[in-house]
Parts: sequence; structure tokens; C-alpha cells
Amino acid sequence: MSSAPPGFELPLRLLLAFRSLIDELHAELGRQGHPDIRPMHGFVMQAIGPQGTTAVDLGHTLGVTKQAAGKTIETLERIGYVERTRDPEDTRRKIVRLTPYGMDALARSAQIFDDLRARWSATLGEDRLQALESDLRKVTPADLWRLDAPGWFGTM
Repeated sequence: MSSAPPGFELPLRLLLAFRSLIDELHAELGRQGHPDIRPMHGFVMQAIGPQGTTAVDLGHTLGVTKQAAGKTIETLERIGYVERTRDPEDTRRKIVRLTPYGMDALARSAQIFDDLRARWSATLGEDRLQALESDLRKVTPADLWRLDAPGWFGTM
């Protein structure tokens, strides 16, 4: 008889760890002036990046339709995180860019993630946390910024 936990526990524990980090991130972002940002918005804003993108390219990066990407862009535009501008090289195209408020949210997110990692280090010990991170690198794809999670989950 094996003392190992059932196989289904591993993905659930990984998902719970992810969810705990994301929930703590968003609670702190709310306290720091970003109460309307949602977990999916972070994926979208990372995919938009500092140079901006089009709705078509955003949809492709996220693995969703242009319409789904457009709907999320509208939401982010309404709450002040992105703006649409004309492409100076092709005035028929619109480029979606992060606003200063959007850039602030990403900068604050990076700092909050550093703080959360430090808290995990204090709980687990730095050596164990580094070992965990190293082991996860061994069993996950090398592309850290694989942003098609919205499409993978099936909705955006």
C-alpha cells in the first residue's frame, strides 16, 4: 500500500497555491488603488506589453477570438488600464496600449509578487522555496510567458 497521496491532489495543490497568490495579489492591489483589476486582466496586460498590440494579435497571443479580446479591451479601457490609438504606420489599424494607470498596476503587481515570494520564503525557508522553484522548472515548459491561459480555460 502506497503512502503517496492520490495523483489528483498534485494539480489541485498547485492550483490552490496559484489561487492563494493571485487572491493575495488582488487584495493588495485593491488596497493600493486598483480595486477593479481582475485576475484575467493581468494576463491581458502582459500580452499587450509596453509596445502595445492589436486586438487580432492579442486574441492570437491569448488563444481567444478577436471578439473576446475586443470585449476585454473594452472593459480595460472603461476602467482606465488601456487606450486605443491609431497605428502611425497604418491609420486603418488601432493599437491597444497600456495607460500610465495600467503600467502602475503592472509595476505594483511585480512588487507585490516579490513580497509574496518573500513571505513564502519565510514560511518554507529560502532553500526549500528555491528547490521547489527549481523542481517546477524541470517539469514545466521553458516559456514562462505562455499567455494563452484564457483560451485554455475556455473563456475570457
